[in-house]
Amino acid sequence: MSFKLQSAAFKDGENIPVKYTCKGEDISPALSWEGAPEGTRSFALICDDPDAPMGTWVHWIIYNIPSRRNNLPENVTKDREVLTGELEGVVQGVNSWRRLGYGGPCPPPGPPHRYFFKLYALDTTITTPGLDKDALLRAMQGHILGEAQIMGKFQR
Repeated sequence: MSFKLQSAAFKDGENIPVKYTCKGEDISPALSWEGAPEGTRSFALICDDPDAPMGTWVHWIIYNIPSRRNNLPENVTKDREVLTGELEGVVQGVNSWRRLGYGGPCPPPGPPHRYFFKLYALDTTITTPGLDKDALLRAMQGHILGEAQIMGKFQR
């Protein structure tokens, strides 16, 4: 089975519903995955927009997702670096707004932008809170067992 990432909110290549953007509730969509590579100890997710006018814009950094999980629920809290409850120990990093958690699509008016949700299967755990994309990518170097992604579009 291949490593796959999907969302109940939108299909790969389709439009992201307004609910998950700055024009709606600005909450994270539910995501689920299957087929993680053998030896996976944790997952990390990066959501970014390579079409942003000032270069790639990072919308969400979340990591230390235990290998026993195969999903993230809708509306993951934005107010904690280290999550509690159902997502106990999962860590969120800093997005391009310099805030924790998910920040939904919010492009300038014009053509649609692409939003890539990239899930990495890792052979380690990364527990340092508050990493940005570059720091997380450095920490993951040499530990990525597999990658799955889904892309959604949004325009204003």
